[in-house]
Amino acid sequence: MADKIDTRAVGLDVGLAFIRWLTGAENLHYGLWTGLDVTAANLARAQEAYTAKLFGYLPSGPLRILDIGGGAGETAKKLLALGYSVEIVVPSAFLAERCRQNAPGAVVHECMLEEFAGKGPFDLCLFSESFQYIPMAESLPICARLLAPGGTVLIADCFRTDAYQGRGKQGALPGGGHLLSAFRAALGSSAFTVVAEEDITAAVAPSINLEQQLFNVIGHAVTRVLDEIRTNRPTAHWTLVRFVGLFLSKRRRENLMKRLNGTERNAEVFTTFNRYMILRLERRP
Repeated sequence: MADKIDTRAVGLDVGLAFIRWLTGAENLHYGLWTGLDVTAANLARAQEAYTAKLFGYLPSGPLRILDIGGGAGETAKKLLALGYSVEIVVPSAFLAERCRQNAPGAVVHECMLEEFAGKGPFDLCLFSESFQYIPMAESLPICARLLAPGGTVLIADCFRTDAYQGRGKQGALPGGGHLLSAFRAALGSSAFTVVAEEDITAAVAPSINLEQQLFNVIGHAVTRVLDEIRTNRPTAHWTLVRFVGLFLSKRRRENLMKRLNGTERNAEVFTTFNRYMILRLERRP
C-alpha cells in the first residue's frame, strides 16, 4: 500500500521556497510594517524589523534558550550569532530538517513540547508564533518545570479577541490563537506574571493584506486560464473540472476560489478579531 502524501510537508516546502526566493531567508513569521510600504519588496525588511522588536525583549546576559516551535530555524540562527545557546523543539520532520540546515549550532528536538524529554534548565522559553498551537494547560506548566530560577518566558503571537465566536459561526478568519481574555485568566493560576507587554497588532496587520494580494495574483492567473480554456476548449475544460472534482469537493473548490479571488481577509478584519502581543513573563515572587 502506498504511503499517504504528506500535503503539509509539500505545502511548507513550496511556501519556504517562495519565501526564500523573495527574501533570501526562510522566515515564517509576520512582518512589522511601521514606516514601510506594504509591498513584496519590503517583506524582508518588515520581517527583520519584527525580529529586532522581538529581540529587544530578551533578558540581558548569556542565555540558554529553548526555541519552542522554531519554524525553519531562522530565529535560532540569529540567536546563535548573538552568542546564545539554543535548543529547538519542532514537531514537523520537514521543519526539523530545515532547522538543522539553517541553524547547525542548535540542538533540534523533533517532537511536540508536550513530549519534550529535555530537562534544562533553560534561561528563556521562546514562543515566536507557536504559543497558540499548544494547550494553555500544558505550555506554562512545562515552562515552569524547564526554566532555571529567574528564568523568563517570551511570547510573540496572535490571540483572539472576545469578538471571535468560532469558525462555525463566523467562518475562516485571519489570525488565530487562544482567547486573550482566557490567557489572562489562566495566568492567574500559573507560576508566572507579566512584567512587560506590547500590542503590535496595527504594525503586523498589513501582513494579511500582502498575503491576500499574493493569493489574488494567483487567483487572477487561474481564473484567466480557466476562462480561456472554457471559451476555446470546452471539452478540455469539462475534463479538467471533472478531474479536479476527484480530489476536491464542490465546497472545497468554492472555498479555494473564494480564497484566491476574495478580499474578505484583510488587515481591518484581522485587527477586529485578533491582538498580536509580545509578552514577557517571569516567575511570581
